[in-house]
Amino acid sequence: MSRRSAERRDAWGVLAVVLAVLFAAWAPREGHAGAATDQVKVTVDQVLKILTDPSLKGDAKLKERRAKIRQAVVQRFGFTEMSKRSLGQHWAQRTPKEREEFVRLFTDLLERAYINRVDGYTGEQVVYLGESVDGNFSEVRTKIVTKKSQDVSIVYRLLKNEANWEVYDVVVEGVSLVNNYRTQFAKIIRTSSYEELVKKMQAKLAGEEAGELEAPKPKAR
Repeated sequence: MSRRSAERRDAWGVLAVVLAVLFAAWAPREGHAGAATDQVKVTVDQVLKILTDPSLKGDAKLKERRAKIRQAVVQRFGFTEMSKRSLGQHWAQRTPKEREEFVRLFTDLLERAYINRVDGYTGEQVVYLGESVDGNFSEVRTKIVTKKSQDVSIVYRLLKNEANWEVYDVVVEGVSLVNNYRTQFAKIIRTSSYEELVKKMQAKLAGEEAGELEAPKPKAR
């Protein structure tokens, strides 16, 4: 493996920390109407504070640490919007009960892919580069500066819901999380059925489908 590839592999492991903010709908600071960047920063800082809390360090505190992260971020994330976009055209064909089940499974799938991997954080810097707003949609551009001085681009795509901005997609080094899962979901439905997709998601969560429904990987440079 080349030095560059190794550095990018290490950086991707660190991204699990920042991708954990996928699960948050951003609470604005007091006195702010809720600029998208401010709201993203609040949640990122909240997650990193938990990760760097000395009282939560060590294997003995693993369950408590992860529970606090879940409590901090899961409770206010727009899972339905992300699930809808990830299922694409097939969302409209689902019954209310099927939609509810899919949102639950997809939420658990994202948690398994990211929140349970945040312990790889070792103090990497998160830099906020700017944002663009178009009506109720916004993009917040950031980067992670790794310990080996590699920059990793992360773009948060947000949708405004009343006073809050909710993340509905994250693009890491040009790879969209929503598009990645939508491609996988569509292929399974096309070659088999929606019911088979649900079975594969359940099997993945049970640890029985190691090669299915993989989290996105960054593009090679």
